[in-house]
Amino acid sequence: MSAGRSRARMACAAPSAVAAANTPDTAAAARVLRQFRLVFNAVKTHFQQVEKQAGIGGAQVWALSVLRDAPGIGVTELAQRMDIHQSTASNLVRSLARAGLVRIERNAPDRRMVQLHLQPSALPVLDKAPGPLAGVLPEALARLDPGLLARLEADLAALLAVLQTEADDARIPLAVMSQNHSVNANDSY
Repeated sequence: MSAGRSRARMACAAPSAVAAANTPDTAAAARVLRQFRLVFNAVKTHFQQVEKQAGIGGAQVWALSVLRDAPGIGVTELAQRMDIHQSTASNLVRSLARAGLVRIERNAPDRRMVQLHLQPSALPVLDKAPGPLAGVLPEALARLDPGLLARLEADLAALLAVLQTEADDARIPLAVMSQNHSVNANDSY
């Protein structure tokens, strides 16, 4: 057989070889899917335990714990500490204030600025909530080796690119997403 014919056969075989190389390993994909299910179920179970024991949702418990640790902060700083949208933090604060767990003070000359404080009724709620108060996933991620966390971040970025997700959704807590809570960007104080 001539070298030209050999190259032609290899060229014809190349697309199928490339396709085979790009075909996902279905067994590996199934194992990873099961791992995601385990993560989501661990998070969901924790949120259910929080709600059952504390009587409020996981994101609300997290917000209360932040306010307990930083009395007098505003909504913007609460949002930064929880790494969520300011409108989501505003909605959390509003619901906590309605429940009598948070006091909103407007002491500054600029009446739009608020300071947030726990009401005494919030402390027993926090005492009843199972830890970690920020949630099991943030706690687990914080305990990972920095190199492993960097690899996980890069690998998840590749998955998110395939999923074509909305970047804004990254700032909505899982506890809020699991409750089908809508976020209204126009909500403010």
